[in-house]
Amino acid sequence: MNFDFSDDQKSLKDQARKFLSEKAGAKVTRGVLDNPGKSYDEPLWRSVAEMGWLGVAIPEEHGGLGLGRLELCVLAEEIGRAVAPIPFSSTVYFFAEALMLAGSDAQKKTHLPNVASGETIGCFALSEGPGAPTAAGIQAKFDGSTLNGVKIPVTDGDCADWAVVVAKEGSGVSLVLVDLKQAGVTRTTLKTLDPTRGHAKIEFKGAKAERLGAGGQGWELAEAILDRAAVLLAFEQVGGSQACLEMSTDYAKNRYAFSRQIGSFQAIKHKLADMYVAIEVARSNAYYGAWALSTEAAELPFAAAAARAAGSDAYYLCAKENIQTHGGMGFTWEVDCHLFYRRAKLLALQAGGPAAWKEKLVQRLEKRNAA
Repeated sequence: MNFDFSDDQKSLKDQARKFLSEKAGAKVTRGVLDNPGKSYDEPLWRSVAEMGWLGVAIPEEHGGLGLGRLELCVLAEEIGRAVAPIPFSSTVYFFAEALMLAGSDAQKKTHLPNVASGETIGCFALSEGPGAPTAAGIQAKFDGSTLNGVKIPVTDGDCADWAVVVAKEGSGVSLVLVDLKQAGVTRTTLKTLDPTRGHAKIEFKGAKAERLGAGGQGWELAEAILDRAAVLLAFEQVGGSQACLEMSTDYAKNRYAFSRQIGSFQAIKHKLADMYVAIEVARSNAYYGAWALSTEAAELPFAAAAARAAGSDAYYLCAKENIQTHGGMGFTWEVDCHLFYRRAKLLALQAGGPAAWKEKLVQRLEKRNAA
């Protein structure tokens, strides 16, 4: 079994890296970070849409390129590497995936072309406060036509046009599709560790909504969406981790102390080695997740949980050790280390924290072994 990407996919990866090195990077990320009124970089978003990245996995009949999830994994890694300040994950990993998984033909025809063109920014609203969400804990209510309740925090909820919301319907849970620009929706921007990936509190008061998928199957659909997104987020984490390792290695080679490169000191060597090992573990799990996602294999729930846990652990370790390798300079605003640390901490919480995904993995393995 070959877990490597094809030559065409590697070429896409190279092109994406070149494009992002020219259009994104620390300067663009800092431009959003330094501007409290911005939550993403609009020129970069338009450029990404023009490149066709938003529609990579969307079928051609719905305005996309129809390439597949492996190509999306390749792009996710490069976006993570560049710490790109755009609502790519919310729109593509969550909103578009929800539509492709559960949407009717009419819903797909209406929304997917706008996602692919960049006209629509989407988000996924599940959480209603601290703690891991559960089906029994969902309080937002959908009566068949209107939605009432509060979702907090919602990633990219401050800039999104539409949302897929997990809400209680009768005795069950359903997914509903909501236009966030209507009068029945109130949004409050939240302050987070990483302002380059916006978050919001969204209140629904009689907001018009329509069901996405079958009624009462919302929790099962939400779990499937999270599994798909977990693999793609893991690739963003691998990309960010690799960038941290390269930053640390470059600094260790060029920074001298006591007339020696600091990379020659054993303590620094150990840090770089630990980062490398963590990245390789995360990459292996991410590749396994990519295979399961692209083939719709039965192993996807296990592969997604493993990829998510390994990716979160690796990115946090690499972001932290990147700061430590840079020493006192690593803690300053002028050095870019904090950009990766912010994103590492935020990505670790999006779609559930590492502890929640590790618990999911254990529960799924126990359930399979008991069968």
